[in-house]
Amino acid sequence: MMTGEHLPSEMVELVQPLADFVPPARVFDKRVYSPWIGGRFHAALADEKVTTLVLSGGETDVCVLATTLGAIDLGYRVVLLKDAVCSGTDETHDASLELLNDRFSVQLNLSTTEEFLSVATNA
Repeated sequence: MMTGEHLPSEMVELVQPLADFVPPARVFDKRVYSPWIGGRFHAALADEKVTTLVLSGGETDVCVLATTLGAIDLGYRVVLLKDAVCSGTDETHDASLELLNDRFSVQLNLSTTEEFLSVATNA
């Protein structure tokens, strides 16, 4: 069984501050670690000509890792906001960020949210 099946619905629903952006933003729910399975998410991004992904999320060592590696495989430029991801333990969180930074620094930009926003608003 998937983790979401064991949690109260309020724990897996989009939090209101983010839900306020829908629409125009779209929600892509997933029942597996990677959003790339099935191709629906990638197809939607390709239709919109998206080339860069800015990632945040839960479970740095599971879902965030799967999303990041899949995005790199598919050729996206990836910005991972290191202060906007989390894990169940500090050890796996830190190890995942270290792995991504050390092994994928050519395909991945590891940044804080503040650093990213300062660059994005000045561009």
